[in-house]
Amino acid sequence: MKKRRQFPEGLKRSAVRRVVAGEAVATVARSIGVDRRRLDDWCGKYQEGGEQNLRRVGRPSKRAALARQSGPEGPLDELTAARRQIADLERKVGQQQVDLDFFRRALRLAGGTRRAPPALGAAGSTKPSKR
Repeated sequence: MKKRRQFPEGLKRSAVRRVVAGEAVATVARSIGVDRRRLDDWCGKYQEGGEQNLRRVGRPSKRAALARQSGPEGPLDELTAARRQIADLERKVGQQQVDLDFFRRALRLAGGTRRAPPALGAAGSTKPSKR
């Protein structure tokens, strides 16, 4: 199966801007090493919905998700981002503590049913299978 080439959004934007500024599609496509039809598609997407339509389809990057969460006032400041990261880490530590408590209790309960090790020189706990 042939893997599709992916182009950065910045490359798409700059190529479309060059075409919108009046440069020939074939010239721009040749200079950036893209098929002319693909550049035509990018221009069509740009005309339909602006630069937002030039984004890749799929899951957004973490940086894009953080920028979207920041709201209309701009990107998150460092303090807010640090507080959010601290809250996430504290949540993870709490979950790990719950897991540890569970496994400690399970070990305590299973400790009474543990078999004694065989005496020195005695046979193992089970016989080998004869397959």
